[in-house]
Amino acid sequence: MEPFKNSFSPALVSCLADHLHLQVSGFDRAEFEAPILANLQELELKQRAQLIADQVHLHLPEQPAERARILLAILHPDELDHANQPSDEHGVCGWAIFALQMVVGQHGLGDFDRSMEVLRQMSKRFSSEFGIRYFLLADQVRALAIMQSWLGDPNRHVRRLVSEGSRPRLPWAMQLAKLVADPEPIMGLLHDLRDDKEEYVRRSVANNLNDIAKDHPDLVGDLAVKWMNNAKPLRQKLVRHACRTLIKQGHVTALEAFGIFAPNIELLNFKIDTKIINLGEKMQFDVELLSNSTVTQDLIIDYILHFKKANGKLAPKVFKWSKFTLAGGQGRKLSKAHPIRKITTRKYYGGVQGLSLRINGQDFGYQEFELKV
Repeated sequence: MEPFKNSFSPALVSCLADHLHLQVSGFDRAEFEAPILANLQELELKQRAQLIADQVHLHLPEQPAERARILLAILHPDELDHANQPSDEHGVCGWAIFALQMVVGQHGLGDFDRSMEVLRQMSKRFSSEFGIRYFLLADQVRALAIMQSWLGDPNRHVRRLVSEGSRPRLPWAMQLAKLVADPEPIMGLLHDLRDDKEEYVRRSVANNLNDIAKDHPDLVGDLAVKWMNNAKPLRQKLVRHACRTLIKQGHVTALEAFGIFAPNIELLNFKIDTKIINLGEKMQFDVELLSNSTVTQDLIIDYILHFKKANGKLAPKVFKWSKFTLAGGQGRKLSKAHPIRKITTRKYYGGVQGLSLRINGQDFGYQEFELKV
């Protein structure tokens, strides 16, 4: 698969130049393209976008109204189905918008309302979730008031921008520190979008709530209980996705929202078959569960590997395992072979490590094993 950074290619630079030439009086194509093409190849994605944004900014006029007119004029006419398409002779869309929203975000704060409208239009051709954060950081109250007016927008990309652009911890983007500390100002927006007809929008609402859950787990846990009350399947799906981090962490209230309650079980014969494991081998472990309840229980079984870090301390990593129903007095045997092999996202350190289980959010048992690296 070709790297995303190659979306910012010489061909895109040429396409942008074509459209700017038609709209900018006295546009010098060579002066626009030369500094971009001279440096593009050695840069990564965000650096490429910034390089193009800087040159677009330099070749736009200073007057805010004229800048906005030009940026809107070069957009692709398709407002619905070109967000994932490349720019062409008809207009700019797709990844090129990533660079153009930088222009608006970094240089349009002085023309706040008009710039927000430009971002709304750009979002129809890609997404303005990165550019809009400049405005939320500059004046959160004003930006959210404008975004509030977009809740009923007929374009699904604009409605999604309300939730995706306000995510406190949006990946790749600037964090919204005020919303990380207090997400209350966006909770009403998420409530109004929770039953949107588009899965694309609802999933964004779920991702926003998952962001919030990292800093305010109880808030999202309580919200899950409320939203699951008489919820139809589509909202249930949204809430489950919103609570994925909380469920993995075993958050009691979030689990209760899905009918998962404190387990009444006994752990029998929990053991690691091989106590000394070489990196690259599989760790085999087994457990037998016995229900001490007289009623049926829904159980979610995860296992936690407590890996040694460079400082010698152990850090837990939760892995999903099994989900089943256990009748009163019933037992169940489980076995697992977990490969411990080199991966790019983790460095292993030799020595004593740990293994435990998490059942319906509660931790059970603890076994040690030695890892040889």
